[in-house]
Amino acid sequence: MKFCDMPYERIDVKAATAALDAAAEHLAGAKTLGEAEAAFEEREKIITHVHTMSTIAYIRHTVNTLDEFYEKENDFNDENAPLIEQSEQKFTEAMLSSPLRPQLEEKYGKLIFVNAELSRKCFSPEIIPDLQEENRLSSEYQKLIASAQIEFGGKTLSLAQLGAYKENSERIIRHAAYKAESGFYMAHADELDRIFDSLVKCRTRIAKKLGFGTFTELAYCRQTRNCYNAVDVAAFRSRIVRDIVPVVCRLKEMQKKRTGIDDMKIYDDLFAFKEGNPKPDGSPQDILEAGKTMYERMSPETGEFINFMYDNALMDVLSAKGKAAGGYCTEILEYKSPFIFSNFNGTSGDVDVLTHEAGHAFAYYSVRDKMELCDQLSPTMESCEVHSMSMEFFAWPWHELFYGSDAVRSRFMHLESALVFLPYGTMVDEFQHIVYDSPELTPAERDGRCRALESKYRPYMDFGDVEFYSDGRGWQRQLHIYLYPFYYIDYCLAQTAALEFWSMSRSDYKDAWRRYLHFVSLGGTKSFKELCAAAGIDDPFGERALNGVAQTANSWLDANG
Repeated sequence: MKFCDMPYERIDVKAATAALDAAAEHLAGAKTLGEAEAAFEEREKIITHVHTMSTIAYIRHTVNTLDEFYEKENDFNDENAPLIEQSEQKFTEAMLSSPLRPQLEEKYGKLIFVNAELSRKCFSPEIIPDLQEENRLSSEYQKLIASAQIEFGGKTLSLAQLGAYKENSERIIRHAAYKAESGFYMAHADELDRIFDSLVKCRTRIAKKLGFGTFTELAYCRQTRNCYNAVDVAAFRSRIVRDIVPVVCRLKEMQKKRTGIDDMKIYDDLFAFKEGNPKPDGSPQDILEAGKTMYERMSPETGEFINFMYDNALMDVLSAKGKAAGGYCTEILEYKSPFIFSNFNGTSGDVDVLTHEAGHAFAYYSVRDKMELCDQLSPTMESCEVHSMSMEFFAWPWHELFYGSDAVRSRFMHLESALVFLPYGTMVDEFQHIVYDSPELTPAERDGRCRALESKYRPYMDFGDVEFYSDGRGWQRQLHIYLYPFYYIDYCLAQTAALEFWSMSRSDYKDAWRRYLHFVSLGGTKSFKELCAAAGIDDPFGERALNGVAQTANSWLDANG
C-alpha cells in the first residue's frame, strides 16, 4: 500500500493499555508454553498497531510541521506514550518472572530477555510526567529548527537548503552561508539554551527517580547496550584520539594543498577540491532513478526491495518549507513497510543519505517476514548503523550512475569524510558524558567544555568569525544531542565496522556482500559483538580494528588522491 493511502486513526490509549494489561495477566498466569505464546501474540498485535499509528502521525508531522492536525496528533502521542510504556512494563515483568522463561528463551532467543532486563530499569510509573515533559521539549526543539526561514541570495531557505551553499566553490559564498546559519542559531540562542537546560534537568530527575546516579547510566540502558559499557566506550574514544585524529590532521593538510587555501576556516572544512566538490548529476528525480537502477543491479534482494519502496511511494526526500531537519528511516509495522525521510539539497549528501537510509530500510525489509516478534526485527542501534553505513560503501561500484565522470572524486570524498567523521562523532559522545555527569553546568560552561573538546578532537579547526561555532555552540545544531542522547557513538562504532566491510570489498566484493547479507539477516537476534563475529569482521572495540581501518583507508587515499 502506498504511504499516502495508509489510514490513520488516533490511538485509543485506554483500550490499548487495557489490552496490554490483559496480555500481561495472561502471560503471568500461563501454565503451558502454548498459553504463554498466545499472550505474546496478544501483545504483538497491540504494539504493532500502536507503533503503526504513532509512526504514521510522526512521519506526516515531520514532512510538514506546519500541518496543525498532525502536530496535535504527534503531541497526543508524545503525551500518551509513557502510559503505553507503563502497560508494556507489566508485560516485561511477567515475561522476566515467568516460570516458563527457559522454554520462552529457547523459542524466542535469550537476547530479548537480556534487553528486557535493561528496559525494566528504564521505567517506573513515578516518571510518567517527566517522560511527557521530555517528549514535549524534544518536539519543541525539532519544531524550532524546522521553522528556520533564512534569507540568502534573494531566496528564503531552510537550514537543509542552506547546506548546499556551505559547499559552494566560491569562498565568499561559503563564508556567507555559515554566517547566515550562525545568525539563525544565535537569534534563538536563549531558546536553545532553555530547551537543553530543561532536558538535562528533566533527564537527570528521571534517572534519580529510577535509582541511577546519573542520566549517563540510564542512557546506556535506554540504548540497550547489552555487550559493552561506558569504560569500553571511553577506551574506544581514546583510540580514536590516538589512531584517527593524526590521520585526519594529515588529510586536512592534504586538503589545504588540493584547494590552495592555507588559512582554512570552518567554512572551508567541507570544500574538498579546488574545482568544487563532486555533485550528483541531474535533478532529485534523476538521483532517485539512479538509485533504483543501482539497487536493481546490486543484487536480486536489493532489486526486489527498491521496487517495493518506489511502487509504494515510501520515500519523502525533497526539502520544503516547514519540513523537519535531517533524515531518518522508520518502519510501519502493520504494512511491513520501511519509510525513508530526507532533505535533498543538491550535494553529494543526497547520494549519501539515499544509500544510508536505504541501508536501514533494506535491513528491515530483509527480515520483516522472518521474525516472530517485532523485538527481533532490529538489533541495537550501532548494529543498525552498520546496515546503513556499510551500504554507502557497497554503492561505490555504481557512483558513475550518480556522478558520471566525477565518480572517482566522489569515492575519494566519501572515504575521506568517513575518517573525518570519527573524531567528530566521538567528541559529541564525550560532550554528552560531561554534560550528564555534571548536570549542574551552566549553558556557558557547557559551551566552554565544547570548545575544549574541539581542541582535542579537531585541533585543525579554525572557526574564524562565525560566532555560533567560535562561541562553542556548534553542538546545538546536532539534533541527536537534543532528541536522542548518547546515540552518536553508535555511528562511530558502526563506521569502524563499515570501513572493515569496505576494506573486504576492495579485494572480494562478492564475499564482502555475502558477509553483509548474513549480518543483516540476523536482525535483532544477536548482540553487536556477536553480529560482527558472525560476519567475520573485527570487534570495533579491539586494538586491531581501528589500526587496520586507518592504515587501509590511508593507503587508498594516498593512491587515489
